[in-house]
Formats: sequence, C-alpha cells, structure tokens
Amino acid sequence: MIQAQTGAALARLLEEEISILTELSQLLEREHSIIATRQPVDVLDQACQLRQLRMGALLNLEEERRSLLRAANLPDTHQGIDQLLTNLSEGPRLRQRWKKALELASRCRDLNDRNGALVAARLRRVEGMLEVMTGDVGSPRVYGPRGALTADRNGRMLTAEA
Repeated sequence: MIQAQTGAALARLLEEEISILTELSQLLEREHSIIATRQPVDVLDQACQLRQLRMGALLNLEEERRSLLRAANLPDTHQGIDQLLTNLSEGPRLRQRWKKALELASRCRDLNDRNGALVAARLRRVEGMLEVMTGDVGSPRVYGPRGALTADRNGRMLTAEA
C-alpha cells in the first residue's frame, strides 16, 4: 500500500516537474528572443517574472521530492531517487520520466547560460560605448566608499559650443 502511494506521489511530482520544465524552456527561448531583438525592458521584466514563478514552482516540487525520499528513509540525492525507482514496481516507467525531467533541466540550464552570455555581451558593448563617450577607456573599475562600482572620472570633452 505504501509503495503504491509512494509511486503515485512520485509519478505526480515527475509529471508536474516535466510540465514546468517544458514551460520554463519556452520562457527561456522567449527571453532570448526579447534580448536578441532588443525589445523594451518592461517586456523583458515581464518574461523574467514569469521565469521566476516557474523556478519557484520547481523549488517547491524539489522540496516535495526530498520529503518523499526522507519518508522512504532514502537520501535526497540522485542516488536516493535511483534507489526509490529500483524499489517501486512502476520504477521502469518512472525512471523514463525522471530521465526526461533531467534532460529538460539540462536544456533549461543551457538556455539560461546562453541568455546570460548574450546579456553579458550586450553589457560589455554598452560599457565600451560609454567608455568612448566619457573618456574612461582603461580606467580601473573599483568599488567606491558607498559600495558602487566607479571608475576614474577624468573625462574629456567631445564637443564644445562658444
């Protein structure tokens, strides 16, 4: 009886996780499109908020899975899941769902890394343009007394009117 309940609970968790990871993957693809096409910041903010909601849901599912493993006296690790799947009669079917969840999580990580690299590249470009405009080329970047990132402000005048 307990094994059937555990199997049903794990099946539900895996299905929810796969669903959320699929949504997260789509959100990360959308985020990339927003960044790549330079859409307004408020559009990116909305996409980021949706992503954060999905991440929160994933964290809740992870905690439920950990609780399920603890209730089965197993470690809350990948080895614990593997052991649980080995002990369940529906383990082979659930193992495939677990593998699917891991693949989706890996894809989301890769998409997130790609988005982060794109944002970092854009930031470097903007910083470069600002350096040219302000004359801060090559100035060391340090944190000031108030904790803000600063650079030597020996700018140069680009134009002057008499």
